Amino acid sequence: MSAIETFAVRARSVERTIVLPEGQDPRVVIAANKAIEEKVVKRIIVLGTEAEIAKSCADAKLSSRKFETLDYMASPLFEEFSQELYEMRKAKGLEIEKARKMISSRIYFGAMMCRRGLADGLVAGSIASTADMLRAAFHCIGTAPGIKSASSTFVMDLKTPAPAGDDVLLFADCGVNPNPDANQLVDIALATSNTYRSLFGKTPRVAFLSFSTKGSAEHEILVKVTEAAAAFAKKVADEKLDIICDGELQADAALVPAVAAQKAPGSPVAGAANVLIFPDLNAGNIAYKLVQRLGQAKAYGPVLQGVAKPLNDLSRGCSAEDIYGEIVITVCQSIK
Repeated sequence: MSAIETFAVRARSVERTIVLPEGQDPRVVIAANKAIEEKVVKRIIVLGTEAEIAKSCADAKLSSRKFETLDYMASPLFEEFSQELYEMRKAKGLEIEKARKMISSRIYFGAMMCRRGLADGLVAGSIASTADMLRAAFHCIGTAPGIKSASSTFVMDLKTPAPAGDDVLLFADCGVNPNPDANQLVDIALATSNTYRSLFGKTPRVAFLSFSTKGSAEHEILVKVTEAAAAFAKKVADEKLDIICDGELQADAALVPAVAAQKAPGSPVAGAANVLIFPDLNAGNIAYKLVQRLGQAKAYGPVLQGVAKPLNDLSRGCSAEDIYGEIVITVCQSIK
């Protein structure tokens, strides 16, 4: 069973509504129909005019729609959302006409639907940029309680299981924070742990990665990793979180039990990490692409996390199947 099939089983256990803002994209309407057919959502709301949706369905060769549509520019919600965004941000200098212009963005309108509870999550980015997604998330939703920095993770569906037996690993942060400091790494680890639990309902085993294992090397660039690992371990202990964590660890000590026994005897992770926290975007992005291209893993993401409601990004080169996968992941993220 693939990772998405596993997550779909979990998604079917709840009833969620997902909004897809980019109704002018044929890939989106295909994914929307499939999500309803596979019963991973209760409702799918696709934003767009009737002309846009009709063209998308024709281009996709869909003979029937199983999803709902909303012409957001003609909706009474447009002015309500504009006023609400204005009230939220007027202290920061936002004027009402600027608020209306922002809400005229499909992504902002969809994000406000999530804020209002009219949708449980949003998936977009087949047309919009990651920057558009992040701005809407920060302006309309904000970060989750206890987290100051939003981040992203890639869900890596491995072709060959890791030495400890895991078929799926989470890599973070591979898409948002270029050079996180120690406090941001703690936020990334907490958010990724929450994402892992939402997907699997199991205990995250978190490894803070570096080129050193438990002081085997010394360099100034290691300081933030060791500080983050210590601070996160303290947070887990103080708040009695169901998370196993360790660091700093080299990748082999994090993933191979026999190596961990030699390099990090007594490590609570013991070479069985399922969540890998990279020191910066360079390392994380390079690693996920190597595992994807050379290890033939499927990479789903970047999955945004640390946001109060799940808003997820897509690659502009995504397929309808990729969009469906992100819908399933978004439903799972909404499970507390």
